[in-house]
Amino acid sequence: MAEVLVYVDHVDGAVRKPTLELLTLARRIGEPVAVALGNGAADTAATLAQHGAVKVLTAEAPEFADYLVVPKVDALQAACDAVSPAAVLLPSSAEAKEIAARLAVRIGSGIITDAVDLEAGEQGPVATQSAFAASYTTKSRVSKGIPVVTVKPNSAPVEPAPAAGVVEALAVSFSAQATGTKVVSRTPRESTGRPELTEAAIVVSGGRGVNGAENFHIIEALADSLGAAVGASRAAVDAGWYPHTNQVGQTGKSVSPQLYIASGISGAIQHRAGMQTSKTIVAVNKDAEAPIFDLVDYGVVGDLFNVVPQLTDEITARKG
Repeated sequence: MAEVLVYVDHVDGAVRKPTLELLTLARRIGEPVAVALGNGAADTAATLAQHGAVKVLTAEAPEFADYLVVPKVDALQAACDAVSPAAVLLPSSAEAKEIAARLAVRIGSGIITDAVDLEAGEQGPVATQSAFAASYTTKSRVSKGIPVVTVKPNSAPVEPAPAAGVVEALAVSFSAQATGTKVVSRTPRESTGRPELTEAAIVVSGGRGVNGAENFHIIEALADSLGAAVGASRAAVDAGWYPHTNQVGQTGKSVSPQLYIASGISGAIQHRAGMQTSKTIVAVNKDAEAPIFDLVDYGVVGDLFNVVPQLTDEITARKG
């Protein structure tokens, strides 16, 4: 069976959930070979093996932390040369999509971004995408070279499937461009204790109807009762009610959780573009004609200031 390269997103050896989802998808089209780079790369092996990696290629050079993007492209190119894979899979994060694009140019291959599913096909892997703000679902395959595919978080389940996970050192020769952009400082992001927005299984978002930063605690309380991430519409972040890092939409972050709860959000196309691939969508809005109701699985026509606290209380009571 052909081997499939999976780029490992990890923090000092702790593997992030989207990578484990990629291993599930990789097993559909071949044997997963994980590529772990940077500090703690070797520490990822046990987790990756538990989730189906037959082999783990590691490289821990300082260039991966000291310089942006290109050293990782060099490493993945070296992995492609070593393995001749059937495909290369990466998560659809901002950095990983840039790595994927550069890699595709390097190896003369086609690229598919933001896939929401992947399956084996007679002429190579077939990716499912949501196009034009999820108005259309498309199936695509790369017709030239090694397919390079980035996949949205929450597109596949995390399924343990123990494999050998043999660790091998990956020899990487860095290109002249590798040291072109140096990281000069880092500021740790303040932890909220909530899941990362783009990776969360549940997202609770607030919009213009929240009517002020002082009221977002209602949205946060519901999110915390569900163990969810907090999102916001463009109107809410432009008004300064919530940080731009939490914006969901075409000019913000794209999310695809199992459950998306929109409170006080009208459902303009800009917002829909960032959340329309969510598996189950629930909306609370006092305007029965709001466009969001054309999209939802469940809708509540009501004042969020009455509905959302009652929902939070009910969830908390049932958990108790």
